[in-house]
Amino acid sequence: MKKNIAIVAGGDSSEVGVSLKSAEGLYFYMDKNRYNVWIVTLVGKNWQVQCLDGEKREIDKNDFSFTQQEKKIKFDFAYITIHGTPGENGLLQGYFNLIGLPFSCCDVLPAALTFNKFYCNRFLKNFDILVAESLLFRKGALISIEEITQKIGYPCFVKPNASGSSFGITKVKSENQIQLALDIAFTEGDEVMVEKFIEGTEVTCGIYKTKQKTVVLPITEVVPKNDFFDYNAKYNGQVQEITPARIQQQTAEQIQQLTTKIYDILNCKGIVRMDYIISNEGAIYLLEVNTTPGMTETSFIPQQVKAAGLSMTDVLTEIIENELNNQ
Repeated sequence: MKKNIAIVAGGDSSEVGVSLKSAEGLYFYMDKNRYNVWIVTLVGKNWQVQCLDGEKREIDKNDFSFTQQEKKIKFDFAYITIHGTPGENGLLQGYFNLIGLPFSCCDVLPAALTFNKFYCNRFLKNFDILVAESLLFRKGALISIEEITQKIGYPCFVKPNASGSSFGITKVKSENQIQLALDIAFTEGDEVMVEKFIEGTEVTCGIYKTKQKTVVLPITEVVPKNDFFDYNAKYNGQVQEITPARIQQQTAEQIQQLTTKIYDILNCKGIVRMDYIISNEGAIYLLEVNTTPGMTETSFIPQQVKAAGLSMTDVLTEIIENELNNQ
């Protein structure tokens, strides 16, 4: 009998549109001969499932089920592809744990930690992971521009501490640009991180693990046409993405080993993507850990899976079956 799979998308952040595109990608890749697949959207308190007849039906939040033709349908597995709250920060994972529904990505603690860029970087520094110097500021608190100038310097990045898809991020080149950049970042959340700019080559590496194996995907080099890898570069084609990356084999192996190490330190699960900067001096700096990476047609993971000679359908099946068989 086919298992019922929910692709859970939407969310309550600026990334809702990206999430819905990822859901469409996942739906395309999933094995319909093996699973019954639905897209479930969560936007605020409005939880709905898109049914095959074109109708949208309400999700019963008591057990994450819905009723179709007077028949109650319960899901066997949730594939979370919400980029932002509540699917990337641990809230949804906690709910699924409470109702006993297996899901695709990291559990509550690693999800919450990786969603908070500043605290995640501080945590990983204890394991000798290189990260850029940064400062954290909260909305309403006194912000010292002088402290930013002295400790971080210019250029630097001003970004929401808990956000993705480059929403609210500004590359600041001088002190007189800081205040506007802070104002922009605070529109996306109550915490803002100011991070030192590192000149170098940006790359990204995907990974997933099951009980049987570890798969570290080929590395992608990111060459934005703009000043940095912003939203237009990510989703509107203003970037050159080269897989495998044009870096030395030794450096590629170091990044793949580092990706595995961080995955294990954080106790990650499912497909995770990690972004890095290789400085001009050759040092490898972690930028960010993405526990619910994008799955749109322009996203890195499908590119890397293809470059590895793998099938996205097979990869998703492995991840789903790994969780279902561990129940």
